[in-house]
Amino acid sequence: MPRVGLDLSKIIQAAAKIVDEQGVEAITLAAIARDLSVKPPSLFNHVQGLSQIKRELSLIGVKMLYDTMQPASDGKLGDEAIFALANAYLQFTRDHPGLYEFTIALPHPKDEEIEKEGNKIIALITEALRNYQLSEENAIHAVRGLRSILHGFSSLEQKGGFGMPLRKEESLNLVIKAFLTGLDQIK
Repeated sequence: MPRVGLDLSKIIQAAAKIVDEQGVEAITLAAIARDLSVKPPSLFNHVQGLSQIKRELSLIGVKMLYDTMQPASDGKLGDEAIFALANAYLQFTRDHPGLYEFTIALPHPKDEEIEKEGNKIIALITEALRNYQLSEENAIHAVRGLRSILHGFSSLEQKGGFGMPLRKEESLNLVIKAFLTGLDQIK
């Protein structure tokens, strides 16, 4: 019999809290059960196992990333939109480091629902790049390039790779400025 008040949403919220506070390695059924003050077998009334939980973490992570980026760039064009997207992306990775990991390392690469949500992020970036009048092929290269910059920067920051006493936001803004300058060369 399912425990009153326990449902998939509460399980995923607990899992998200664990991965954001302790890292993706900390996610186990036992850890989630402990956080919810239930026995691990109780979780199986609501989930099929850890793989389903990881899939749900990927889905909510991608949705939350979009929900962070979209309002940041809403109503902005060109450079202003790209800087807003970049800073929102970085803030999401800082606020949700564990969930962010699940947006990159998808447990089910051909999951249509996750792919659909991920495509919303790509469309958001593509729209922000529209003012640069890139060919369709170069727009794809630019989206890949920007995502690579943002992921690389975020990953290095999360792993403690920026030890010098300079503002990291300033470094990111300089890299984005260089990226945008480069867009003029690939039309």
